[in-house]
Amino acid sequence: MQKTKGYAAPAAKAPLGPFAFERRDVGDHDVAIDIKFCGICHSDIHQARDEWGGATFPMVPGHEIAGVVTAVGPKVTKFKVGDHAGVGCFVDSCRKCPQCEKGIEQYCSGGLVFTYNSKEHDGTPTYGGYSDKVVVKEDYVLHIPANLPLDAAAPLLCAGITLYSPLMHWGAGPGKRVAIVGLGGLGHMGVKIAHALGAEVTVLSHSMKKQDDAKRLGADHFFATSNPETFGKLASSFDLMVNTVSADIDLTPFVTLLKVDATMVVVGAPEKPAPLGVFPLIMARRSLAGSCIGGIQETQEMLDFCGKHNIVCDIEKIAMSYVNEAYERILKSDVRYRFVIDMATL
Repeated sequence: MQKTKGYAAPAAKAPLGPFAFERRDVGDHDVAIDIKFCGICHSDIHQARDEWGGATFPMVPGHEIAGVVTAVGPKVTKFKVGDHAGVGCFVDSCRKCPQCEKGIEQYCSGGLVFTYNSKEHDGTPTYGGYSDKVVVKEDYVLHIPANLPLDAAAPLLCAGITLYSPLMHWGAGPGKRVAIVGLGGLGHMGVKIAHALGAEVTVLSHSMKKQDDAKRLGADHFFATSNPETFGKLASSFDLMVNTVSADIDLTPFVTLLKVDATMVVVGAPEKPAPLGVFPLIMARRSLAGSCIGGIQETQEMLDFCGKHNIVCDIEKIAMSYVNEAYERILKSDVRYRFVIDMATL
């Protein structure tokens, strides 16, 4: 076993603090990674505060992991020492269910193992990326393109793939009008990726405060949802809408902005159920869908796409000791657009 340093939540809603634990030794198919940076996802806050239920403590959050390979098992073929590598939201799956066989392991029905707040198939608890090292089976490790800086690439492992997957699945590209609801850690990645795919991109945000940022990121249009005229002006406008908002909002007025046969995809995860009136769906054969991260193959495809287009997250780099303050600032939407922890400060 390897002694590991990290930061953990000792109980629900308790401040995170230093935590010592052990990682397994490198097995035949394992890759050991010296974690350099880890992004902070809003879901880290939800889980550390047990807002979704079922949390186990102590909890080491973090699933936007970027680092350098320090050791590989004797049967590893995809990685070598010195490679830039990443780990996303899960570190194993059953490999046998229909979803795993299709390469959409994120929907595994036979036992998905999340990067933290989960258990390995042998019952060992998983601890996440707010730590100095991690050991993961090579089939669940990603190559980070050499031209992408590790700090700004780290959030691609969740925020990036969370937007890339629905944009690809629902065909964002030239000739398509795409709306991104919310310009936060997820939303700003949606703008960058949709723009790179060639779509016409509109940002829908509560106020006009982030208009300049949205245009800089690649948005063609920007509207404030707090303006009641917005929904009338944009009625039946969009081929695809991706809702990234984690706050409690009524989805009904947003659905009215979709064209006939268009889809709103929900990727934000609010604490409470979201209201939705069904008539806007019925009257224009609109669809409401959800999407959850991506499989390993698609996540690697996303990283390669980002490498080709020089896409990374806009980040604010912080020390590990600042994590509790960072959580509070995220809840106030006071970050542009992703906090990334520098593990050199651990």
